[in-house]
Amino acid sequence: MPDPIASPADIVARLRRSIATDRVLTAPSDLAHYAHDDAEWADFAEPHAVVLAESVDDVVAAVRAAAASGLHVVARGAGTGLSGGANAMAGSIVVSLERMSRILEIDADERLVVAEAGVLNDDLRQAVAAHGLWYPPDPASHRISTIGGNAATNAGGICCVKYGVTRDYVLGMTVVLADGEIVRLGRRTAKGVTGYDLTALMVGSEGTLGIIVELTLKLLPLGGREDRAVVGSFDALEAAGDAVAAISAAGIVPSALELIDRTCIEAVDAWQSLGLPHGVEAMLLARVDEVGAAGEALAGAVAERMARAGALSVERGATTEEVDRLFLARRLAYPSLERLGPVLTEDICVPRGRVPEMLRRIEASARDHDVVIANIAHAGDGNLHPLIIAPDGDEAAKARAKLAFDRIVDDCRALGGTVTGEHGVGLLKLPGAAQELSPRVVELHRAIKAALDPQGVLNPGKAFPT
Repeated sequence: MPDPIASPADIVARLRRSIATDRVLTAPSDLAHYAHDDAEWADFAEPHAVVLAESVDDVVAAVRAAAASGLHVVARGAGTGLSGGANAMAGSIVVSLERMSRILEIDADERLVVAEAGVLNDDLRQAVAAHGLWYPPDPASHRISTIGGNAATNAGGICCVKYGVTRDYVLGMTVVLADGEIVRLGRRTAKGVTGYDLTALMVGSEGTLGIIVELTLKLLPLGGREDRAVVGSFDALEAAGDAVAAISAAGIVPSALELIDRTCIEAVDAWQSLGLPHGVEAMLLARVDEVGAAGEALAGAVAERMARAGALSVERGATTEEVDRLFLARRLAYPSLERLGPVLTEDICVPRGRVPEMLRRIEASARDHDVVIANIAHAGDGNLHPLIIAPDGDEAAKARAKLAFDRIVDDCRALGGTVTGEHGVGLLKLPGAAQELSPRVVELHRAIKAALDPQGVLNPGKAFPT
C-alpha cells in the first residue's frame, strides 16, 4: 500500500534519492511547460515535479516513488499530442522520455531497428535510410514527435493509407509497469504468436498500462517504389470527398491521398509563401508508387476518378520538388492555422464511402455554429481532421467551437465512424468514447487497467471512460 508523504518537498526529496538532482525539475516555469501537450482546452494541473529520464532506471525510480507516495505518473514524449493524453493532473509526476534518444541497433538483414522511446520519428527514418531501409509511419509531426509517443497513440500519417500505422511496425518493446517492474514484450522475428499479443495492447494505450521505454520496429526496403503524383483542384469540398469515395470504390490504394481545403491553403501560403493555388475550395494530393506501367496506369485511374467527381483541374507528372512542396503544405496546415487563433483539433475516422457526407456535415456544423472550420485529412482511409478555430480570448466563439466539436463527433458516429483515428482518446475524446464503447466493453477496459495498474498510478482518467 502507498505511504503518502506530507509535502511536495518530501516527494522531490524521495525522487532525488535515486535520480540525479538536475533531472528532477521543480521550477514553476518547468512545471508549467511540462503540464500539458498541444491539445487546446483540455484540462491539466501543475505536477509536483518533472523527471527528465535518461535511462530505464530513472523511469523505474520515478514510478516506484510515485506509487509509494500515492501519486500518479504521466509519461510524456515531445508533448506534441492533440488530445490531452500527456496532460498532468493533480497529485502527479511527469516523466519525460525526451532524453532517452538513442538508436541502439539497426539490423539490415532482419530489417529491424531498436531504439529508445525518445528518438524523434524523423531521426529514426533518416538513420535507417542510410542502411537502405524505410520506416513508413509518418505523422505530420514526424520532425518533432517521438516514436514512444507515436506508439502510445498508435500514430498514423500520410503513408498509412497503404502502408499502415505504428502498430503494424512494432515487433516488441520494453515497458516499465505500474509497480516499477521491467518487462520485455513481443519478438524480433517476422512471425510469432506466443501468448496474448500484449505488445499490440500497449500500442495505443496512452501510457495507462505501462511506460514504453524501448521499441523494436519492423522496417521495409527503401527502394522498389516509383513515385507519381496526381493533384486535383475542386470548387467544392464535398466534390473532393466524392473523388475520395470513387477512388476507394474502384479498389485503388494510393501510397498517399491527402485533402487540404481553402482555409488551410491560404493560411499556409500567407505564412510560408509557397505559391499555392488560390481560388479553389479543396485540393486532393495523391501519390502512387508502383513501378513502371503499373504505376502509370494507377495514376491514370486516380486522375480519371478525380475528373469524374468534377475536379476543376487534374495535374499529373509534377516534378518531385512540386510534389514535395504540396505535401509540405499539408504538413504545415496545423501550425499555420495556429497563427490565426487556438485550434481545436478533431480526429474522426469514417468509412471511406461516407467521406463526402461527413465533409458536408462538417460544413453544416461550421455554418450553424458560426465558427471557422478548416479541413485536412488522410482522405484515403477516411481519417478527417476538422480544425476548429476560435479567436484568442473570444469566449463566445470558444463555446460555439465546443458545440461544433461535439456535433462533429456525433455525426461521425452516426455515419459508422470512430471518434479518434490516430490522436488517441486522451481527455478531449472521453465523452465520444463513452458513447462509442458499450458498457460491457468499458468493463473490459477497466478490468485490464485494474490487472496491470491496481493502484491507478499510470495516467489515470485517460484513453477510456472510467
